[in-house]
Amino acid sequence: MFDIFAHTAFGEVAILLVIAAAMGVVGIFLRQPLIVSFIAVGLIAGPSALNIVRSGEQIDLLSELGITVLVFLVGIKLDVKLVRSLGSVAVKTGLGQVAFTSLFGYLIGLVLGLGHIESLYVAVALTFSSTIIVVKLLSDKREIDSLHGQIALGFLIVQDLVVVLAMIVLSTIGLGSGDRHEDRSVAFTFLAGMAMVGLVILFVRYAATFLTERLARLPELLVIFAIALASIFAALSDMVGLGKEVGGLLAGIALASTPYRETISARLAPLRDFLLLFFFIALGAGLDLSTLGTHTTAAMVFSLFVLIGNPLIVLAIMGAIGYRKRTGFLAGLTVAQISEFSLIFVAMGVSLGHVDKGALGLVTMVGMVTIAASTYMITYSHRLYAVFEPFLGIFERAGTPLEPGDGEQGRRRYGVLVFGLVRFGTAIGIRMKTRGVRVLGVDFNPLAVRRWHELGLEATFGDATDAEFVAGLPLSGAEWIVSTVPVQPWGPASREDTRITLIQFVRSGGFGGRLAVTSHHLQDTEALVAAGADVVLEPFQDAADRALEIILGGVRQHHTAIPALASERPQVP
Repeated sequence: MFDIFAHTAFGEVAILLVIAAAMGVVGIFLRQPLIVSFIAVGLIAGPSALNIVRSGEQIDLLSELGITVLVFLVGIKLDVKLVRSLGSVAVKTGLGQVAFTSLFGYLIGLVLGLGHIESLYVAVALTFSSTIIVVKLLSDKREIDSLHGQIALGFLIVQDLVVVLAMIVLSTIGLGSGDRHEDRSVAFTFLAGMAMVGLVILFVRYAATFLTERLARLPELLVIFAIALASIFAALSDMVGLGKEVGGLLAGIALASTPYRETISARLAPLRDFLLLFFFIALGAGLDLSTLGTHTTAAMVFSLFVLIGNPLIVLAIMGAIGYRKRTGFLAGLTVAQISEFSLIFVAMGVSLGHVDKGALGLVTMVGMVTIAASTYMITYSHRLYAVFEPFLGIFERAGTPLEPGDGEQGRRRYGVLVFGLVRFGTAIGIRMKTRGVRVLGVDFNPLAVRRWHELGLEATFGDATDAEFVAGLPLSGAEWIVSTVPVQPWGPASREDTRITLIQFVRSGGFGGRLAVTSHHLQDTEALVAAGADVVLEPFQDAADRALEIILGGVRQHHTAIPALASERPQVP
């Protein structure tokens, strides 16, 4: 049946996408992240099962694009300021976990009979946890803003920094080990790498914000620009011998300082997931399932080490720092899996000739087991803590006070969030500020965001219809969310209405305050209230009512109050 469709590259990809969709549905029922489904698709489509993959060059090209986009998004998310704001706990826990996991993993590999280089590769691969999976699960549980969630996010960023260094070191060590490096000396590659870093610094200083601010007026063009930058940096880096991965990381870092990085990241996430499918297909096509059985014992031992050992390492480090056992336990569960970068890291080792495909198969098995199991561990973390709490006393120092940083230390809180920074939204923001209310503005227009900054107001660039972006906003401490997002002044509200979409997103994101939205049509009010709005503002009707009060009041008072009101009223430029 598959041969009928798979006689062309297009038909082959179509069949692969159908299998991926089917496995994705199975993954949803099993409450598993896409990465597990994608690995399964690769194994099913590989030579040991259906043997569908025959257009190797096309699949490899899509795979390389997927890796480039993935490392680009890691680079654009590298926020050293967040690590600094969390204090030493993120750095100590992150580096401590990497060091101890590498050491114990290396020793376990030697005991299991692996070679020194193979043990080292596997041990380093075990140190990387999946930021994508952890953030998604914590966001679904509305715990991303909790103390353990913020600490976990901090040491995941430290892990990302280690990923960057590991890939650069790996590329340098690999000089002369593969065909692409045969004509490149270490000195040439080093100088070329320094030149690329210098190019990034110049781009960040003189061009990044300027270009992205103008391209953001057309979001589709901004996304194309980001992909183009990642691709050209990856191609240049590969040309000089550093590998595509390092170039993609540098491209992401080049845009990490711009105010539009979150929008770029959110819009590229679906493309990343789509292209990574082909990485796992290529991975599965290169694995022989019959040989994986020889690694079953080693895979189970390493899986237990990641599922149990990694959380205990984090728990012990945080306990020594002075955190309570509950926070250490909940944060520790977030590192109970390896990431897609673990597979990419070992795949780089295979391409450089440092390790064979057996090591890649071993890490793939560990990835499937740990990701599948840790998903349930994080989802039911509080129930697990209730079970193990009596045995965790040794990880909490006697007399440990309240957590360092309890109360979301360093996290900004806002009384009001305003979506839509047009004249009406700006007028509301100015009046909120004059009354001492801390307000955050959100708009998809970079010029509107800049205008708020010029007025001394805090604002961020983002899309109100992007669920991930909205969930990442500081919703928990806000009392009001006000939407003045422009809508068509005709026709009733529909399910596609931006206002209704925003209401749904903020409620699902854990917002428990009150919602006010604007309406320019009488038929909107009922639909917006039904969707969950507490107050529906009608600017034209409200302005007419207020104007009538002023006019009639002014007539009775012989206009004595009107000039005073006008002079005291905050003005919108």
